[in-house]
Amino acid sequence: MGYQLIIVGPLETNCYLYFCEDTRACAIIDPGAEAERIFPLVTQLSLKPVIILNTHGHVDHIGANVEVKERYRIQIALHAADLPMLEESIQLEFGLMLGAKPSPPPDRLLADGEEIKIGQTSLRVIHTPGHTPGSVCFYTEGILFAGDTLFCGGVGRTDLPGGSWKQLAESLRSRVLTLPDDTVVLPGHGPKTTIGEEKESNPFLE
Repeated sequence: MGYQLIIVGPLETNCYLYFCEDTRACAIIDPGAEAERIFPLVTQLSLKPVIILNTHGHVDHIGANVEVKERYRIQIALHAADLPMLEESIQLEFGLMLGAKPSPPPDRLLADGEEIKIGQTSLRVIHTPGHTPGSVCFYTEGILFAGDTLFCGGVGRTDLPGGSWKQLAESLRSRVLTLPDDTVVLPGHGPKTTIGEEKESNPFLE
């Protein structure tokens, strides 16, 4: 397996292409904006997109869903708890400011613990509510696509609608920090880190 990072949109969202090196099957994780920057890299790497995976429903993570779906005719997957966000007027208005487009409803609802096959590899869904009710991380051995749950030196905001510091703290304690210390954390914004580094130095985890 392999992955490629593309930073998209004015909020510099990390969009990831996660792919099987043998089959070139690919998941597009959080296409938040600028689909025109995502498409050339898919072609350049000879990838075959099979699914769009959203870590949560905020507009800066779903803003290019519609263009990617139309281009590759693939499913969008999101946790059911974030479905209401797709219709919120404040999100739609904010999306217009960011150059994002409203997302179609998901074709597939993500469930905690399910394995999503990507060619000969897979990603496990870990439901991590707190930043949003339906926030999820995607885990494969050695790598965690963390969305806006955990950052290098920080954690996701909980002051937005649907956010909960109590839920986020519990998600981090019981679902994220229990992963091996050498797990590489690929967050929704900013540089990558590891579980071990965050345990040692992240002020929000004390």
